[in-house]
Formats: sequence, C-alpha cells, structure tokens
Amino acid sequence: RGPQTPGARLVLGSEGLYMVNGPPHFTESTVFPRESGKNCKVYTFSKDGTLFAWGNGEKVNIISVTNKGLLHSFDLPKAVCLEFSPKNTVLATWQPYTTSKDGTAGIPNLQLYDVKTGTCLKSFIQKKTQNWCPSWSEDETLCARNVNNEVHFFENNNFNTIANKLHLQKINDFVLSPGPQPYKVAVYVPGSKGAPSFVRLYQYPNFAGPHAALANKSFFKADKVTMLWNKKATAVLVIASTDVDKTGASYYGEQTLHYIATNGESAVVQLPKNGPIYDVVWNSSSTEFCAVYGFMPAKATIFNLRCDPVFDFGTGPRNAAYYSPHGHILVLAGFGNLRGQMEVWDVKNYKLISKPVASDSTYFAWCPDGEHILTATCAPRLRVNNGYKIWHYTGSILHKYDVPSNAELWQVSWQPFLDGVFPAKTVTYQAVPSEVPSEEPKVATAYRPPALRNKPITNSKLHEEEPPQNMKSQSGNDKPLSKTALKNQRKHEAKKAAKQEARSDKSPDLAPTPAPQSTPRNTISQSISGDPEIDKKIKNLKKKLKAIEQLKEQAATGKQLEKNQLEKIQKETALLQELEDLELGI
Repeated sequence: RGPQTPGARLVLGSEGLYMVNGPPHFTESTVFPRESGKNCKVYTFSKDGTLFAWGNGEKVNIISVTNKGLLHSFDLPKAVCLEFSPKNTVLATWQPYTTSKDGTAGIPNLQLYDVKTGTCLKSFIQKKTQNWCPSWSEDETLCARNVNNEVHFFENNNFNTIANKLHLQKINDFVLSPGPQPYKVAVYVPGSKGAPSFVRLYQYPNFAGPHAALANKSFFKADKVTMLWNKKATAVLVIASTDVDKTGASYYGEQTLHYIATNGESAVVQLPKNGPIYDVVWNSSSTEFCAVYGFMPAKATIFNLRCDPVFDFGTGPRNAAYYSPHGHILVLAGFGNLRGQMEVWDVKNYKLISKPVASDSTYFAWCPDGEHILTATCAPRLRVNNGYKIWHYTGSILHKYDVPSNAELWQVSWQPFLDGVFPAKTVTYQAVPSEVPSEEPKVATAYRPPALRNKPITNSKLHEEEPPQNMKSQSGNDKPLSKTALKNQRKHEAKKAAKQEARSDKSPDLAPTPAPQSTPRNTISQSISGDPEIDKKIKNLKKKLKAIEQLKEQAATGKQLEKNQLEKIQKETALLQELEDLELGI
C-alpha cells in the first residue's frame, strides 16, 4: 500500500477476526487469513502499521503485514491486552493477575517479548488493568512504569536495571511527553488530609531537589485527572474530575480544566458555560485545543495557548471532538446517549463542511489519510444493529457493513501509518460521489397531548441555541504572556472597570452607557477565580460594600447614622483594595 491508498481495517466480532482493504475497494484482504470463531478477543497493530499481533484464546501470534509472514507465536491463552513499543522492538502482553489458593503471590502476568528473537526480555507483576502497559519514548531510549506509587525508568530496553526513580508521596498516574529529547514527564499526586492534589512537570532525569519541577499546578476538587500533552511537548491540559458534584447540579460529578506549560506558566481555563467537560483535544499544531463542555446543548470552543477563546461553535447536541491527523478539519459529534449528529468543520477558515448523522455509533476514528472516517456500533455497548460505516468527511457514506442479527461486532480499527506518509490535501466542500445511498435519519415527532392535537403547532424551543462566533478579534495575539505581563494586564483592566463604575455612581441621572462588545474577561465584575474559598471571600466583600452603599444613600437623605454604621463607611477603601487584590490573584 502506497501513500495513495488508505490502510486496511481490522474487524473483530463473533464472526471472527478479519482484515478488509481500505478505500476504494473494501474487499477482504489476503494479508491476514480470517481467524474464525469466538475465541479471538484481542489484537493490535504496531505504530507504523507494519506488524500485527492477535490472541486467539490459545496463542498470541505476530505477523508482518508487508510480507504476510508469521514471525512468532507465544503460548498465552489468557492474554487480554497487547501493545507494541514505538519502534517495534518489544511486544508487551498482559493477562489477569491471579494468586494461588494457599495465598502465596501469583506469577508475573506482564511479559515483554523481543520481537526480533521471540525471547522474553522481562516479566513483571502488574495487578491492575489500568495503565498496565509501560510507556516508551518515541525513540525507545526511555521506558517507564508506575510501581507502588513511584515511577521507575529503564533505558534502552534494559529492564534488568532501574536507571532512575521519581518518588513523590503517592504518584497516582504519569504521562511521558511525545516527541524527541529532552523527555518530560507529567505526574499526578492526589490530595489527602486537606492538602490539594497537584500535577507536576519534570524533565528527565532532573527529579531531585525542591525546585526540580518545570511547572506545578495544585487544585482541590479532584478524584481523578486526565493529562494531555500537546504534540510538541510544550504544555499539558489537565481535566480534574470529582465523582460527585456536591452542589447537585450534575450527575457526572464536577470537572475543571487546567493548562500547564513547561515554561512554568499555568492557568484555569475559564469555560463560559457551566456543566460537565465532555471532551478536550489538542490540534496537531500544538497551538490550539478544543473543549466540549456545558449542560446540553453543549458548547464547543477553540482556545489558544493564552487560554483565550479563538472560535466558539455555539451550542448543539455534542459530547466529543476529533481533529483530523493533519489538524485542518474538526469533527464535533454527539454519540452515546445522543443521536449521532456530526458537524465537520474546516478549522482554517471556520466553515461548516457537512452535517452527517451516524446513529447509534459507539466508535469514531479518522483514517490516517485525513480524508476518511470510520464509525461503528459495537457490543457490549450496544448489542443490536452492530456494524460499521466508512465516510468521506464531506458526508458521503462510501461503504457500509451490518453484521447479521444473531452476531456481534466487538472492535474495528484502521491500520495505522506514521505521520507524513499521507500529505495534507486541500479541503473540499463538494460531497464525494458514492454508490451507497445516504440515510435520512428518522426524526421522532414530539408527543402532543390529545387536547392539542387538532390545534396548530407552535415552534417552542426548550433551549435557545447559540450560533457560532469568531472570537479572534477579542483574543488578539497568540503569543503567551509572561506572568508579570498577565498580572499587569489584569490590574490595568480592573482599574479601568473600577473607574467606569465610579463614574456611573457619580452621575445617577445620566442613562448608563452600554458596555463595549469586547469587554475583557478578567475585569473586576467577573469574580470567578476557580478557587471556592476565594470566591466565597469575594462574595462576602461585595455584600459588605453593598451595605456601605446603602448606608451612604441613607446619610445623603439626611438620616442620622449610628457610630458603628459610620465606622463601616470608613472601612470602604480598605475593603475595595482587598477585593481588587483577590480579583487579581495577588
């Protein structure tokens, strides 16, 4: 397969495991003979798509996709997870950990095999499925795994010697940075006994000393976190989640989004709508990220590295975002308990390309060519209407396969290719011709009570939908500001807002002038710091200042004030200063 032909797809289900050729043929591939039966439960491709491994309930086999030859076969009947290292040197396999009946420790269940020779390089005990696989750097110089709440580092695939350890009080999770040296690692330590949780960024191997960390961000309200490095390894996005929302506003718990850069800068990403954070994704350019958030209908916004909004897609039925491999197209989708509506956007020009509907989809993946999309309905998420579709991003269905009603589809995926194999093509808006008829989704009519059935229908909406909006004019330059510059900018904006407030107080007889459209987000009137304690203090201060205003009005009408009321008025300047300091985070 050359750069012109997108790769194969692997299909796994109750009909067995088989390979299908990519567009435009969609025929069953001869590279991999179909493995029939229901015992095939796991498969994986290497990162470059040249090797393929699968487990059939008896053995784990490795084949070369390029020359169709069987390379190795290992007796691992219980293997449920497989993963190749980035340069195809090692195959990692994992099977559930078991202890013997007499209570003695079980045998190692994580194996690392040399792909060239087939020998087992090392075996470890790995009890949990979560983060079972060691993490490699892209050149395989470094490999790391979390052991007893500390990160162990191995160099050049020598697993008999621990080259380095990163030890903090209790490391719950870590993520190695992508790309070449210098290698960086993001670690998460959950809070305990009233102390906050924190995420720290380190550069390998500089772990010693109190100032070794490149950046540190601490926060309350975190039972678990998701850490996302950008492709250039300059920044990490952290989604901090709590299992329960104590305010009772959300069934999904509570989420906050934090930005941490390797230069030490950090910020809370201010999301304009309350509610869950469904998805956050980096663009491959590493300069922008998209967040899908807020109670339904959800908002979707692209932010720059200053965490300023660049483009707002308005509201809609969506809970996921997927950038194409080249980063020039973005798909916003509503899967799971939503109807499967997709919005395909050209993010260079912020134009809508198409709005296809993939009903009942449980899986979505871009083809490495950046042209084609795979959607699937898989068991056990949904056990009926299983099957998959291949789309062109302009909305055309190019291929469709429905499994028989008595069968299930478990997994389907594209054959991977390395970046750069497929060149980026110009975005087209014209739907690509297809022999597969397009499906019009069945629109369920809303229930109408008998009393209203003979009356005219009124278009009443439950939610007012917000249209897309370009925010670039407000966000300005993409270059991140330094901490000092950011603080000075906020101080300047706060003083400006305070002056405006004072002016409107002095001239009550004049009609208030409307606020300009590009009002800065960090003004004094907006007091959401992300820290509940600070917000509480701000609220109390505003309450006191409001009471002082009322006392001043009473005094102006000639009313005699008590001594303690006069003392309250004298404290106004100090309270205003304290409020300004809290707003600016000083």
